Amino acid sequence: MTSTSVRRPPAADRVYSHVKEGVLGRRYEGGTLLTEGELAEAVGVSRTPVREALLKLEVEGLIKLYPKKGALVLAVSAQEISDVVETRLLVEEFAVRKVLGAAPAPAALVSRLEGLLAAQRACAVTGDLAAAAAADRSFHAEIVRTAGNEILSQLYDRLRDRQLRMGVAVLEAHPDRIAANIAEHAELLDAVRSGDAELAASRVRGHLDRVSTLVRGEGR
Repeated sequence: MTSTSVRRPPAADRVYSHVKEGVLGRRYEGGTLLTEGELAEAVGVSRTPVREALLKLEVEGLIKLYPKKGALVLAVSAQEISDVVETRLLVEEFAVRKVLGAAPAPAALVSRLEGLLAAQRACAVTGDLAAAAAADRSFHAEIVRTAGNEILSQLYDRLRDRQLRMGVAVLEAHPDRIAANIAEHAELLDAVRSGDAELAASRVRGHLDRVSTLVRGEGR
C-alpha cells in the first residue's frame, strides 16, 4: 500500500525556516537572545538540528552564536542600511536604464510588474506587512532580472533577506508607507511603460532616497 502522506522537511530545515521567518518578519527583534532549548521546543525537534540551523543563519549574518548562551539576533546597523541602499541604487538604476535603453519595455515585464503592483494593493487591504515587503522587493527584482546580467542578478538576490527585514521594519513604523510605496511603484511602472529610461531611473532614485530616510528613522 502506497503512503499518500507528504514528507516533512528535515528537522534542521524546519528550525532554519522558523528562525529565519521570525527574524525577517521581526517576530524576533534585533537583540533577542534565542536558546537552543526554546527553539527545539518551539519546532518540536532535538537540539542537534537546532545547532545545525543556527550555524547556517550565523553564516548568513542574521545571528551571532555565543557558546553555552544561545544565538543573538543581530540588529540592522546604520552601516548596513547605507550599504544596502547604495548597492540597490547602483544595481536598480543600471538595470532600468539597460532594460529601456535600446527598445520599449518587454510586454512580459510590464505584465509581471502590473501583477506585483496588484499584489501590493491586496496586501494593503489585508495589512500583511511581510507579504507587502515581499511583493515590494519582487517588483524591483523583476526589473533587475529582466536586464539580463546574471552576475548583477545574483548580487541583488543576496540582498533579499536584508531588504525584507528593512521593509517590514519601515512598514511597522510607518503603516502609511504601504500606500506611498504603491503610488511610487505605479509611477515607476508608468515610466517603464512609456520607455523613458531617464524618467524611470529618476523614479528609482527618488523611491530609494525616501526608503533610506525612513529606514534610518529620519522622516515619514
